[in-house]
Amino acid sequence: MFRGETMRRQIIRSASNDTTRDRILKAAMLRFSTQSYEETGLREIAADVGIDMAYVHRSFGSKEKLFYETVKAACRPDFISTDSAEEQASALAQGILDDRGENEIRPFDILVHSFSSPGAAGVLRKVLADNFIAPLLNQHPGLTEQRAALLAAVLTGIGVMREVIRVEPLQHDKGGEVEDLIARLITGLLKPDDAAACAEGTMHTSEPCYRDCG
Repeated sequence: MFRGETMRRQIIRSASNDTTRDRILKAAMLRFSTQSYEETGLREIAADVGIDMAYVHRSFGSKEKLFYETVKAACRPDFISTDSAEEQASALAQGILDDRGENEIRPFDILVHSFSSPGAAGVLRKVLADNFIAPLLNQHPGLTEQRAALLAAVLTGIGVMREVIRVEPLQHDKGGEVEDLIARLITGLLKPDDAAACAEGTMHTSEPCYRDCG
């Protein structure tokens, strides 16, 4: 039996106290983290949970909507609840370098399997906009959408280098120099320099900006 199937059965059994909808989401999360969007069908997700496929349709409407809810549930943007750019940077840096446990699934696992899928791309863009970029823009008045998107691209790139290409200097460095450098990079993107913020009229102050930025 494949390890993915073993994980799937273990987690479905351990979710006996969840609602059926919760169990569908967890089964979908396991499927989408081990195979592509095209390879994953509602019928096999329903079979994992032990229900009729019609119930999956009634609960989520379509595979696209189920995929959106699955990625959204996997994201768990805990960093949004932190109080400062430095704390958010530290949380994001730790997250990208955190080695998952045996039964743990991260959003990156789903991204790797489906980012090249035309059917999944639009959903991934919407999840990114709704659950990563929008919260950051709301918390940081001086942050632009371009910078937030660049931050997402940086984190994705680091994840690919570390998890897919397996670049050795990026392995097993949680709490070390690499984590510190990533955190500093993230902080720099979250806190625009004064000149850029002044030019956009978005200085972090209640007073108008009267500097001569030219």
